[in-house]
Amino acid sequence: MQNVAIADQIDELHDPQTFITKYIWSQDHKVIAIQYGLTAVFVGLIALALSGLMRLQLGFPDTFDFINPSDYLQFVTMHGMIMVIYLLTALLLGGFGNYLIPLMIGARDMVFPFLNMLSYWFYLVSVIVLLASFFVPGGPTGAGWTLYPPQAILPGTPGYDWGIILMLVSLAIFIVAFTMGGLNYVTTVLQARTHGMTLMRMPLTIWGIFTATVLGLLAFPALLVSAIMMMLDKTLGTSFFMPALVSLGENLDYSGGSPILFQHLFWFFGHPEVYIVALPAFGMVSDVLATHARKNIFGYRMMVWAIVIIGGLSFFVWAHHMYVSGMDPAFGFFFATTTLIIAVPTAIKVYNWVLTLWKGNIQLTVPMLFAIGFIFTFTHGGLTGLFLGNVTIDLPLSDTYFVVAHFHMVMGVSPIMVLFAAIYHWYPLLTGKMFDERLGKIHFWFTFLGTYAIYLPMHYLGFLGVPRRYFAMGSMDFIPESAQTLNQSITISALIVGFSQLIFLYNVFVSLRNGKPAGHNPWGATSLEWQTPDVPPHHGNWGPKLPQVYRWAYDYGVPGAKEDFIPQNRPVTDSEQTAGERDA
Repeated sequence: MQNVAIADQIDELHDPQTFITKYIWSQDHKVIAIQYGLTAVFVGLIALALSGLMRLQLGFPDTFDFINPSDYLQFVTMHGMIMVIYLLTALLLGGFGNYLIPLMIGARDMVFPFLNMLSYWFYLVSVIVLLASFFVPGGPTGAGWTLYPPQAILPGTPGYDWGIILMLVSLAIFIVAFTMGGLNYVTTVLQARTHGMTLMRMPLTIWGIFTATVLGLLAFPALLVSAIMMMLDKTLGTSFFMPALVSLGENLDYSGGSPILFQHLFWFFGHPEVYIVALPAFGMVSDVLATHARKNIFGYRMMVWAIVIIGGLSFFVWAHHMYVSGMDPAFGFFFATTTLIIAVPTAIKVYNWVLTLWKGNIQLTVPMLFAIGFIFTFTHGGLTGLFLGNVTIDLPLSDTYFVVAHFHMVMGVSPIMVLFAAIYHWYPLLTGKMFDERLGKIHFWFTFLGTYAIYLPMHYLGFLGVPRRYFAMGSMDFIPESAQTLNQSITISALIVGFSQLIFLYNVFVSLRNGKPAGHNPWGATSLEWQTPDVPPHHGNWGPKLPQVYRWAYDYGVPGAKEDFIPQNRPVTDSEQTAGERDA
């Protein structure tokens, strides 16, 4: 009775009573997650359209008069920044982090629901400010997504006036939003776990999101201060990053600044950002693989420690992005060494995913196809990263399409493969409906094969020396004519992959109306989010009584069990053997 009374008091405190409090100014983590997801997908589609325009210019130069060199540089900048920050970070942490953390740890909501609501609205404001740069004089900044000074704020760069200011303001607002959400995530994971949910019983999804959030809380301040300092250089004439220089024949009033300082600050954020995106993806793909292979995750404790070690090491490798800046060879050796070291725990995770599949009862569902596709794309992208981690190889390849191919395979294609796996996997929980399996598989094959048709040839273009960020190659003696033919095929593949995402959008929205009811736990999963009394979960998630956890999240194929899985909240009986948790 006491539990029922407590639950009633909680509902009275912030149970939504009107449409506005339920769907707009909502404090329910599930609604906030959907708000994050819809906003991130919307802005991501804009970035996808920009990439299509870029590829049209590269594949068929001198064909489209509406794309000029300034437009192209602006497309490059906005595409990169939106995809890395406003889509991947926001969707993986803001979307899936918000939705899954309370459900997977057995909590009713985030610890600070009002702060959680504010984090979304600050994120939305940051997106609006960013998109507003398309409508100001000069358009958005064309400084490249890394925003290097002095180029970023000098005349001659597209959007050097209003565009760069709005970009920096948007980033600052985004970081405020992330900080509010991040503090919520860390506090909720550490303080709001249900009875029996020890740290070593948490699903790997929560470990990935938790570690990535800690990384963000430590790394994003470097980006925040660099954005503020560049803003001051631009508006007040300070010289944090601006050296004494001549621009367009005029001596500017700058002196003593260091452009390299900005690079250090940016990449001190920028490389942990790779793992702010990757670690949640690592966790989610682990849960998808275990569920659809009907087998416990191989080496759970090793996977946890690999996530934590990757997060820690990510702060010691940032300058491998700066080999071409003229650093001392001793520093180059240090950062090359740490780059190779961080590959070890990353490789351990790949081995564990493959061994999880080994002799499993693999169900080739749509989520499983995308999860297996991720293993391929991430492995291939990681191998090319070993090339670029070596100073002597990185120097000639740094400004070529080889870097574009590597970065997109690791930071673009791989996380997006996991996002699709996760959306398809948790779609029945989110909506209570099943999606169209046939359409999902068509979507997978177009996306998986299409991305290889795009990025494998780009590695070859990089070895040829084709430069990145160029509006048009023109005639270069060291680049054969066949490179342009390859560029055309890449453009055609990119357009096909881009349009194939309409299949995904159609499937998601039509299944919401016409999909067959999913019922409880259609995948036979063990983690708590599938054990809620209602599907989709109602406000408060668990009704009058919170669940109690008796086991880890990967009890599949347990000897003596009636089914091939045992949920976390089912008590242990004498006939069951929980050797999986003991040996993990």
